[in-house]
Formats: sequence, C-alpha cells, structure tokens
Amino acid sequence: MTHALEDVCVTPHEFVLPGTGAAGRTGVLLVHGLTGTPNEMRLLAKGLHRQGFTVYAVQLAGHCGAVEDLLATRWQDWYASVAAGADRLAPHVDRLVVGGLSMGAVLSLALAQERPRQVAGVCALSTIFRYDGWSMPVYTRLSFLLPLFRRLGIGRRSVFMEQPPYGIKDEALRKRIVAQMHAGDSAAAGLPGNPWWSVIEMRRLSARVLSRLGSIQAPCLVIHAREDDVSTLGNARAIVQGVRQAPVELVVLEDSYHMITVDRERRTVIATTAAFVARLAAGPGTPAAPALAGAVARG
Repeated sequence: MTHALEDVCVTPHEFVLPGTGAAGRTGVLLVHGLTGTPNEMRLLAKGLHRQGFTVYAVQLAGHCGAVEDLLATRWQDWYASVAAGADRLAPHVDRLVVGGLSMGAVLSLALAQERPRQVAGVCALSTIFRYDGWSMPVYTRLSFLLPLFRRLGIGRRSVFMEQPPYGIKDEALRKRIVAQMHAGDSAAAGLPGNPWWSVIEMRRLSARVLSRLGSIQAPCLVIHAREDDVSTLGNARAIVQGVRQAPVELVVLEDSYHMITVDRERRTVIATTAAFVARLAAGPGTPAAPALAGAVARG
C-alpha cells in the first residue's frame, strides 16, 4: 500500500514540504540538533522547497518535550529516528540527501556511513563533535569524565545551561529565540540547557562517527562559522580530513555563530545548500557552482 507523502510525519512537530516537477524527485531529510526542534530547520526547508525539492524535517526521539523525555533516550534512539525518517521519505523520491545542524550533522554523517547506497549527499551544518567553542563553560572541557559519573549514578538531572550569545550573532533574533526558550515551549525553540547524560550520548555518537568518516561515499557539503561559539572550525575540518572516498566542500561563514540556519548568513546557507542539492539532482559531471567568498573546496 502506498501512503501519501504527508504520512511521513509521525509527530505534530515534524513537517514535510512536497516538491514539484523533476526537482521534487529529490528528497532532503533535515535533522535538528541536541535539545533542538524541527523548527530550527524551517527556514532552510522553505528555501530548498522554493527550488522544487521535497523536504522532510524529522523529530529526534526524546525531543520537543521535557528534560525527562530526553534523558530516557540514547544516541541509538536519535539515530533510529533519522533512519526511520529516511525509510518513510525514500518511497516518494528518486534520491535522498540528508542534512543536519549541530548534532544533526553528526547523525546525517552516521546515516551516510550506514547506508551508502541510499544517501546521495550530506549537508553538515555547524557540525559538533566537541563542545569546544569560545562561549562554552570551562567545565565542558571536562566532559570526558561524564561516563564515569554516569556509571556511578551521579548527575542524572544535571544540566549545563546555554550561555550568551546562544549561538546567534543577530541580537534582535537572539532576543526573540531566548524568550521562547525560557517560556517553556521546547517544541518552538528547544530546551534552554543540555543534560549532562545526553551530552554523554552525544560524545559516544561523535566518537563512532569520527572513527568511520573514511567509509563515507557520498559527496559532503560542510558549512561552518569561523566564530562559531559552540563548536570550533576544527569540527568541520575533521570531516574534510576524514572523508576520503567522496568530494567535500567546506564553506566558512564570517558573520554568524552556531545557529547558521537562522543567523545573519542564513540566506547564504540556503543558497549554498540548494546549489549543492541541485548538483546532486543533476547527476555526475555537473559543473560546480562558482565558489563563494570564504569557501574552501576539496575533492
């Protein structure tokens, strides 16, 4: 039995935008970050949809609810959400591109590692393997001790709160989003803090993906802000250095922080991502688009 495209959504917070024409046969699966929501991918989704692509923003297990909901999940559950989303979208398109923000980028790389025949391309935005940005509290550098605390049953409810500038360089936008975060609507703007036990799970996911970057066969677009306050540019460069079987394009932004899908250069992110997906849709041998300022290409 063939289900309608709208049936790919399994929660009220997910959304799908049906594509049109030949471009609509290319599907883009978008993945939000840790403690985030599908809403943080909406502007990018709309931009891709305007180019005709079919777009589905998936919700990760344990998200868009309370801290306890998130603590009840592990990285395997988050990955299962992405894999299940790909399974639901795949029957409606001819090729599948996966893209994510922050931890969503790590999950997107994981899908490409596990499903080389299904994933046609990866868009890794503000990838975070490590919380090593300039706004991160000093104690996040000690996160390697967290697995020990978990084994001892210590700190299950401990959370490190987001710090200014909250990943957003645009001050007016930052003010609005922070107000939503602290209003208690986690489905709109995510949770205001990161549970330590969830950070442990993210570290485990990151270690697994980092160790297997060499297995990725899909072309990768990597976009990262030079001044990312949450994850340094080294996180993006790890992908460039680790992916050896496929072309990798690194685009460095000069006027944004971590949340590049909504920050000052969101239009650049949308345009660059759309051009990358269009090249994949056109097939091998399609000439690359002119390089943007700040872009470094390898591949």
